[in-house]
Amino acid sequence: MLHIKNVSHTYGKLVSLRDVSLRVGRRDIVCLLGPSGCGKTTLLRIIAGLETNYQGQLMLDGADIGSTPVHRRQFGLMFQDFALFPHMSVADNIAYGLLRRGIRRALAGAQVESLLERVGLAGMGDRDIASLSGGQKQRVALARSLAPNPRLLMLDEPLGSLDAQLRDQLALELRSLIKEQGLSAIYVTHDHREAYAVADRIAVMDVGSVEQVDTPRDLYLRPRSAFVARFLGMRNVFSLNHSRFTQEIGCMALPDEKRSDTLLIHPAGIRLGSSREGRMLYCDAQLQSKVFRGDYYDVSASIDEATTLFFAAPQVAAQIGDAVSLEVSLDAVIPL
Repeated sequence: MLHIKNVSHTYGKLVSLRDVSLRVGRRDIVCLLGPSGCGKTTLLRIIAGLETNYQGQLMLDGADIGSTPVHRRQFGLMFQDFALFPHMSVADNIAYGLLRRGIRRALAGAQVESLLERVGLAGMGDRDIASLSGGQKQRVALARSLAPNPRLLMLDEPLGSLDAQLRDQLALELRSLIKEQGLSAIYVTHDHREAYAVADRIAVMDVGSVEQVDTPRDLYLRPRSAFVARFLGMRNVFSLNHSRFTQEIGCMALPDEKRSDTLLIHPAGIRLGSSREGRMLYCDAQLQSKVFRGDYYDVSASIDEATTLFFAAPQVAAQIGDAVSLEVSLDAVIPL
């Protein structure tokens, strides 16, 4: 539906986007994921038409929309700070875009009531914006973005100002609502867990470039670069010659044609104990840390002076400094 072709952008001498290409399918939710300053919001502004000084092409349903003004693109945009009108009621905020398009107030009112029910705010149309909680404001902003039935919905860090528990809940609600409406969406976030919950596909960005585009599951299981692995919270990234252990496991796990200077030992493939099953490397280690996270522990264990592995374990009976046995799946060794 949307094809971003070789888009580049600069702020003076600073390159903010470098030859970015990306496709968004119909009814597809694509997350732009990356650290602050990587170019996510700049790319979103270019797609929306708010930023016009760029090189490359934007194709919507096969037509170039580079010169199409913002208000004619029929895109919905939801900001991190919600950008609600404080002097208007909840209903008037949601109806604003509909009335601007010339829809009669009675018809707009019926659509607003339907949207309020859909986002869990039924009966709250007369409330002042100032009286709402952060989560309720987020729902109003979403309803306002959905009201004109946009061709593409764009969300810029929509949950960034909310607390962690509310973010987890609303991320699932957002995905459900977008899918219910049958919309295509681009969702900007720096939180990989949020991206996993919302996206059909995730584009990981770094310093103006797209590093990898994949489904959440494939991205987690098979990151392609050291940057992507580390950004997703995986710390077991080593050069092949880092230590005797990394040389040994690299040679055992990777055929010559897949041999790489850098490898990831995926944390999902590391366990305490030794079941002696499957394609495993068994080794002795020393427990360095264990942090209780509720239903699991974050664990680190050193194989030798140079190599410490980080992973999660459901139970840890050993104490810090104790000798432990590890099993490392050879299938969890990924060339980067």
